Amino acid sequence: MQSMRRFPHAVWSYVRHAPGTYLWLAALFLTTVAMHHMDPHFEHEFLRQRSTNLQELSTNPVRVFVASLFWIDGSSWWPYAVLYTVFHAQAERWLDTWRWLVVVAAAHVLATVISQGFLLWAIREGHAPPSSVNSLDVGVSYALAGVVGVLTYRLVPPLRYVYLAVVLVVYGGPLVTGRTFTDLGHFVSVLIGLACHPLVHDRGAPWNPLTLLRRRNRPARRTDHPRTQEERRPPCPNPPAER
Repeated sequence: MQSMRRFPHAVWSYVRHAPGTYLWLAALFLTTVAMHHMDPHFEHEFLRQRSTNLQELSTNPVRVFVASLFWIDGSSWWPYAVLYTVFHAQAERWLDTWRWLVVVAAAHVLATVISQGFLLWAIREGHAPPSSVNSLDVGVSYALAGVVGVLTYRLVPPLRYVYLAVVLVVYGGPLVTGRTFTDLGHFVSVLIGLACHPLVHDRGAPWNPLTLLRRRNRPARRTDHPRTQEERRPPCPNPPAER
Protein backbone atom coordinates (compact mmCIF):
# COMPACT_ATOMS: atom_id res chain seq x y z
CA MET A 1 0.00 0.00 0.00
CA GLN A 2 2.81 2.38 0.86
CA SER A 3 4.52 1.69 -2.49
CA MET A 4 1.27 2.54 -4.31
CA ARG A 5 1.15 5.87 -2.53
CA ARG A 6 4.73 6.63 -3.52
CA PHE A 7 4.20 5.77 -7.21
CA PRO A 8 2.50 9.06 -8.29
CA HIS A 9 5.19 11.03 -6.48
CA ALA A 10 7.94 9.00 -8.20
CA VAL A 11 6.33 9.54 -11.63
CA TRP A 12 6.01 13.28 -11.06
CA SER A 13 9.63 13.49 -9.88
CA TYR A 14 10.78 11.66 -13.02
CA VAL A 15 8.81 13.99 -15.30
CA ARG A 16 9.79 17.13 -13.38
CA HIS A 17 13.49 16.44 -13.83
CA ALA A 18 13.11 16.05 -17.62
CA PRO A 19 10.99 19.09 -18.55
CA GLY A 20 12.29 19.41 -22.10
CA THR A 21 11.47 15.80 -22.93
CA TYR A 22 7.88 15.95 -21.75
CA LEU A 23 7.13 19.40 -23.15
CA TRP A 24 8.36 18.08 -26.50
CA LEU A 25 6.16 15.00 -26.10
CA ALA A 26 3.15 17.19 -25.33
CA ALA A 27 3.77 19.22 -28.50
CA LEU A 28 4.08 16.01 -30.53
CA PHE A 29 0.79 14.78 -29.09
CA LEU A 30 -1.02 17.94 -30.20
CA THR A 31 0.48 17.92 -33.70
CA THR A 32 -0.28 14.21 -34.10
CA VAL A 33 -3.91 14.77 -33.15
CA ALA A 34 -4.09 17.65 -35.63
CA MET A 35 -2.50 15.53 -38.37
CA HIS A 36 -5.04 12.73 -37.92
CA HIS A 37 -7.81 15.25 -38.65
CA MET A 38 -6.27 16.35 -41.96
CA ASP A 39 -7.32 15.24 -45.41
CA PRO A 40 -4.72 12.70 -46.66
CA HIS A 41 -3.77 14.77 -49.72
CA PHE A 42 -3.47 17.94 -47.68
CA GLU A 43 -1.51 16.07 -45.00
CA HIS A 44 1.17 14.95 -47.45
CA GLU A 45 1.72 18.45 -48.83
CA PHE A 46 1.59 19.95 -45.33
CA LEU A 47 4.31 17.59 -44.08
CA ARG A 48 6.40 18.03 -47.21
CA GLN A 49 6.60 21.77 -46.54
CA ARG A 50 7.91 20.99 -43.04
CA SER A 51 10.31 18.35 -44.22
CA THR A 52 14.09 18.63 -44.22
CA ASN A 53 14.34 17.65 -47.87
CA LEU A 54 16.68 19.28 -50.39
CA GLN A 55 14.00 21.58 -51.77
CA GLU A 56 12.98 23.03 -48.41
CA LEU A 57 16.53 23.17 -47.07
CA SER A 58 17.57 25.24 -50.07
CA THR A 59 14.83 27.83 -49.44
CA ASN A 60 14.29 28.08 -45.67
CA PRO A 61 16.59 25.75 -43.73
CA VAL A 62 16.04 27.23 -40.26
CA ARG A 63 12.26 26.93 -40.49
CA VAL A 64 12.28 23.29 -41.59
CA PHE A 65 14.97 22.29 -39.11
CA VAL A 66 12.72 23.52 -36.30
CA ALA A 67 9.36 22.51 -37.77
CA SER A 68 10.43 18.96 -38.59
CA LEU A 69 11.05 18.30 -34.89
CA PHE A 70 7.34 18.60 -34.09
CA TRP A 71 5.73 16.29 -36.62
CA ILE A 72 5.58 12.51 -36.94
CA ASP A 73 5.06 11.01 -40.37
CA GLY A 74 1.71 9.28 -39.93
CA SER A 75 2.81 7.39 -36.86
CA SER A 76 1.16 6.71 -33.54
CA TRP A 77 2.20 8.91 -30.64
CA TRP A 78 2.40 6.19 -27.96
CA PRO A 79 5.58 4.47 -29.14
CA TYR A 80 7.34 7.81 -29.03
CA ALA A 81 6.08 8.38 -25.48
CA VAL A 82 7.76 5.12 -24.46
CA LEU A 83 11.00 5.85 -26.35
CA TYR A 84 11.21 9.39 -25.02
CA THR A 85 10.72 8.15 -21.46
CA VAL A 86 13.35 5.45 -21.80
CA PHE A 87 16.01 7.43 -23.68
CA HIS A 88 15.39 11.19 -23.85
CA ALA A 89 14.26 11.56 -20.24
CA GLN A 90 17.20 9.52 -18.99
CA ALA A 91 19.65 11.61 -21.01
CA GLU A 92 18.12 14.91 -19.88
CA ARG A 93 18.08 13.88 -16.22
CA TRP A 94 21.70 12.78 -16.49
CA LEU A 95 23.20 15.55 -18.64
CA ASP A 96 20.85 18.43 -17.65
CA THR A 97 18.49 20.11 -20.09
CA TRP A 98 20.98 22.32 -21.91
CA ARG A 99 23.54 19.60 -22.63
CA TRP A 100 20.76 17.27 -23.69
CA LEU A 101 19.56 19.94 -26.12
CA VAL A 102 23.07 20.21 -27.57
CA VAL A 103 23.06 16.48 -28.32
CA VAL A 104 19.55 16.67 -29.80
CA ALA A 105 20.38 19.66 -32.01
CA ALA A 106 23.74 18.29 -33.15
CA ALA A 107 22.28 14.92 -34.12
CA HIS A 108 19.23 16.42 -35.83
CA VAL A 109 21.08 19.08 -37.84
CA LEU A 110 24.35 17.33 -38.71
CA ALA A 111 22.76 13.99 -39.57
CA THR A 112 20.23 15.78 -41.79
CA VAL A 113 22.95 17.71 -43.62
CA ILE A 114 25.08 14.59 -44.14
CA SER A 115 22.21 12.34 -45.25
CA GLN A 116 20.76 14.96 -47.59
CA GLY A 117 24.23 15.61 -48.98
CA PHE A 118 24.45 11.89 -49.73
CA LEU A 119 21.04 12.06 -51.43
CA LEU A 120 22.15 15.03 -53.54
CA TRP A 121 25.21 13.06 -54.66
CA ALA A 122 22.99 10.06 -55.49
CA ILE A 123 20.71 12.24 -57.62
CA ARG A 124 23.62 13.76 -59.52
CA GLU A 125 25.16 10.33 -60.14
CA GLY A 126 21.85 8.91 -61.32
CA HIS A 127 21.38 6.56 -58.37
CA ALA A 128 18.21 8.36 -57.20
CA PRO A 129 15.44 10.08 -59.20
CA PRO A 130 15.39 13.91 -59.38
CA SER A 131 12.02 13.88 -57.59
CA SER A 132 13.87 12.86 -54.41
CA VAL A 133 14.57 16.54 -53.75
CA ASN A 134 10.98 16.71 -52.46
CA SER A 135 11.16 13.54 -50.36
CA LEU A 136 9.29 13.43 -47.08
CA ASP A 137 11.78 13.65 -44.22
CA VAL A 138 10.03 14.78 -41.06
CA GLY A 139 10.20 13.22 -37.63
CA VAL A 140 12.39 13.06 -34.60
CA SER A 141 14.32 9.87 -35.19
CA TYR A 142 17.73 11.48 -35.82
CA ALA A 143 17.61 13.28 -32.47
CA LEU A 144 16.52 10.08 -30.76
CA ALA A 145 19.37 8.09 -32.32
CA GLY A 146 21.87 10.71 -31.15
CA VAL A 147 20.60 10.46 -27.58
CA VAL A 148 20.70 6.65 -27.77
CA GLY A 149 24.35 7.00 -28.77
CA VAL A 150 25.40 9.36 -25.98
CA LEU A 151 23.74 7.14 -23.36
CA THR A 152 26.50 4.62 -24.03
CA TYR A 153 28.61 6.56 -21.54
CA ARG A 154 25.91 6.30 -18.87
CA LEU A 155 26.68 2.62 -18.26
CA VAL A 156 29.64 0.99 -16.57
CA PRO A 157 31.88 -1.40 -18.50
CA PRO A 158 31.34 -4.13 -19.61
CA LEU A 159 27.61 -3.30 -19.87
CA ARG A 160 28.60 -0.22 -21.85
CA TYR A 161 30.14 -2.34 -24.60
CA VAL A 162 27.18 -4.73 -24.72
CA TYR A 163 24.83 -1.75 -25.07
CA LEU A 164 27.01 -0.19 -27.79
CA ALA A 165 27.14 -3.45 -29.73
CA VAL A 166 23.33 -3.70 -29.68
CA VAL A 167 22.97 -0.07 -30.79
CA LEU A 168 25.40 -0.53 -33.68
CA VAL A 169 23.54 -3.63 -34.84
CA VAL A 170 20.12 -1.96 -34.59
CA TYR A 171 21.19 1.14 -36.54
CA GLY A 172 23.93 -0.38 -38.69
CA GLY A 173 21.90 -3.32 -39.96
CA PRO A 174 19.42 -1.22 -41.97
CA LEU A 175 22.30 0.81 -43.39
CA VAL A 176 23.92 -2.36 -44.75
CA THR A 177 20.71 -3.86 -46.13
CA GLY A 178 18.70 -0.78 -47.16
CA ARG A 179 21.30 1.93 -47.81
CA THR A 180 18.75 4.73 -47.92
CA PHE A 181 19.54 8.29 -46.90
CA THR A 182 17.45 7.89 -43.74
CA ASP A 183 19.39 4.73 -42.77
CA LEU A 184 22.58 6.73 -43.20
CA GLY A 185 21.13 9.59 -41.15
CA HIS A 186 20.24 7.29 -38.26
CA PHE A 187 23.68 5.70 -38.16
CA VAL A 188 25.42 9.07 -38.40
CA SER A 189 23.23 10.32 -35.53
CA VAL A 190 24.50 7.50 -33.31
CA LEU A 191 28.09 8.44 -34.18
CA ILE A 192 27.35 12.08 -33.35
CA GLY A 193 25.96 11.01 -29.99
CA LEU A 194 29.15 9.06 -29.33
CA ALA A 195 31.18 12.12 -30.33
CA CYS A 196 29.44 14.12 -27.58
CA HIS A 197 31.64 12.46 -24.94
CA PRO A 198 33.09 15.83 -23.78
CA LEU A 199 29.62 16.74 -22.49
CA VAL A 200 29.54 13.81 -20.05
CA HIS A 201 32.95 13.94 -18.39
CA ASP A 202 31.72 15.68 -15.23
CA ARG A 203 28.29 14.03 -14.90
CA GLY A 204 29.26 11.60 -12.15
CA ALA A 205 30.21 7.95 -12.09
CA PRO A 206 28.70 5.61 -14.70
CA TRP A 207 25.55 3.79 -13.68
CA ASN A 208 25.38 0.08 -12.98
CA PRO A 209 21.76 -1.12 -13.33
CA LEU A 210 22.67 -4.41 -11.64
CA THR A 211 22.90 -2.57 -8.33
CA LEU A 212 19.12 -2.16 -8.42
CA LEU A 213 18.68 -5.93 -8.68
CA ARG A 214 21.11 -6.47 -5.83
CA ARG A 215 19.18 -4.10 -3.62
CA ARG A 216 15.92 -5.86 -4.37
CA ASN A 217 17.41 -9.28 -3.73
CA ARG A 218 19.13 -8.19 -0.53
CA PRO A 219 17.39 -9.79 2.51
CA ALA A 220 15.58 -7.42 4.75
CA ARG A 221 17.41 -6.43 7.90
CA ARG A 222 16.17 -8.36 10.90
CA THR A 223 14.37 -6.24 13.41
CA ASP A 224 14.04 -7.73 16.90
CA HIS A 225 11.44 -6.68 19.37
CA PRO A 226 12.62 -3.98 21.76
CA ARG A 227 14.00 -5.48 24.90
CA THR A 228 13.32 -4.38 28.38
CA GLN A 229 15.92 -2.58 30.43
CA GLU A 230 16.69 -5.78 32.34
CA GLU A 231 17.23 -7.73 29.11
CA ARG A 232 19.53 -5.07 27.70
CA ARG A 233 21.65 -4.95 30.87
CA PRO A 234 24.86 -7.02 30.44
CA PRO A 235 25.38 -9.89 32.87
CA CYS A 236 27.44 -9.19 35.94
CA PRO A 237 30.89 -10.76 35.52
CA ASN A 238 31.21 -11.57 39.25
CA PRO A 239 27.80 -12.27 40.70
CA PRO A 240 27.59 -12.04 44.50
CA ALA A 241 27.70 -15.32 46.37
CA GLU A 242 24.40 -16.64 47.64
CA ARG A 243 23.90 -16.56 51.36
